[in-house]
Amino acid sequence: MALEDAMDQDYTMPETDDALLAECDVTTFRATGPGGQGVNTTDSAVRLKHRPSGIVVVARRERSQYLNKKAALTRLRTRIAEAQHVDPARIPTRKSRAVKRAMVEGKRVAARKKTLRKRVSADDE
Repeated sequence: MALEDAMDQDYTMPETDDALLAECDVTTFRATGPGGQGVNTTDSAVRLKHRPSGIVVVARRERSQYLNKKAALTRLRTRIAEAQHVDPARIPTRKSRAVKRAMVEGKRVAARKKTLRKRVSADDE
């Protein structure tokens, strides 16, 4: 399912991180990376699932759960903003007179070239 389909256009993003966090399911799990043996015992990675949209973000770079949660919230705000963005409707441009004239001239040249490829009939001699 595309983000645009999952996200309501009238959704307003909460101002504070706490309010946004209240709209999310937070899961912590063990991350890989620096930290030595302590990485085996600490659930420092954070996965946020935004319930209204279904967007999921994961942060596991930092050794601290708090810093990973802040990074995940920042990433989530960016993803929600991208999902809400709607491109303006494209207004088609018209071809200028010079372009139209060049197109017709190109067609005329191609048609002339093709007529010259035909066999010469007895009537044309």
